[in-house]
Amino acid sequence: MKKEQLIDLYHQMVLIRRVEEHGAELYQQGKIGGFMHLYIGQEAVSTGIVAAREPRDRVITAYRDHGVALNCGIPANEVMAELLGKATGTSKGKGGSMHMARVEKNFWGGHAIVGGHLPIAAGLALGDQYAENDNVTICMFGDGATNIGYFHEALNLSKAWGLRVLWICENNKYGMGTSVERASAVMDIRQKAEGYGMQNGQVDGMDVMKVYDAAKEAIECVRKEAQPYLLEVITYRYRGHSMGDPERYRKQEEVKQWQENDPIGIFRKQLLEKKTATAKALDEVEAAVEDEVNKAVEFAESSPELGVEDLFTDVYTE
Repeated sequence: MKKEQLIDLYHQMVLIRRVEEHGAELYQQGKIGGFMHLYIGQEAVSTGIVAAREPRDRVITAYRDHGVALNCGIPANEVMAELLGKATGTSKGKGGSMHMARVEKNFWGGHAIVGGHLPIAAGLALGDQYAENDNVTICMFGDGATNIGYFHEALNLSKAWGLRVLWICENNKYGMGTSVERASAVMDIRQKAEGYGMQNGQVDGMDVMKVYDAAKEAIECVRKEAQPYLLEVITYRYRGHSMGDPERYRKQEEVKQWQENDPIGIFRKQLLEKKTATAKALDEVEAAVEDEVNKAVEFAESSPELGVEDLFTDVYTE
């Protein structure tokens, strides 16, 4: 990667962190309704993966989707407005936190039903197969989704039909409040792909460059061989499952231990050690992001509310 690209990755990761932090504040102020799942701690995952794809490759994810939306090029203004349910949001205020999308950018949305988007990903890849192109569908989901039927049905079909899907398991160690050890018979999620004869791998999700390299290799494999691939990304969320999570299921010592390997801090250290950027330059990036997010909050709060007539638009397509 060129210097400008690496600094842009840093910008994206810091942007995700600040959007989530400001979003949490707005939620606590009662300005955001419904459920909201923060991506804090997992910034390196979507940043590395989306950077590795080609623009023609599709991305679809679960409900922890704000970061993915930003990585796919949806402006912070529209992400913040969507969180507040405003008409200027990326989903016109109707999707909220869990249903951000922008088909024009090949971001096929966040989805609230656990694992419900995995069959959709298989369908997207099937459409590309019919169209006789070699586009790759990148489907991101949590470790909890690997214990339900959708996961096994989708992986089985993708292998049986030779669909170009890169399955990405973001293993953040907990499915809601239940640890992987208590919910899954297999600790290494990637091993679940073995039952379908599917190639698989595992990568440190706290290091954005490791994620980028692993995703790049996996995407090329899927594209060239016309076969699915499961990549398990080991990561950790610093906040609760959602905003209402009391977090009684894990000790603060555990959280602090993971925070010592903060993905933004790791990447900042790498950029400084390799002299890709100076501390001053990275501080300027962070200051610019803070200004960008403050303006996004102002934009969202001053944007118009949805009207009653909007309830009947975008329901059907002709």
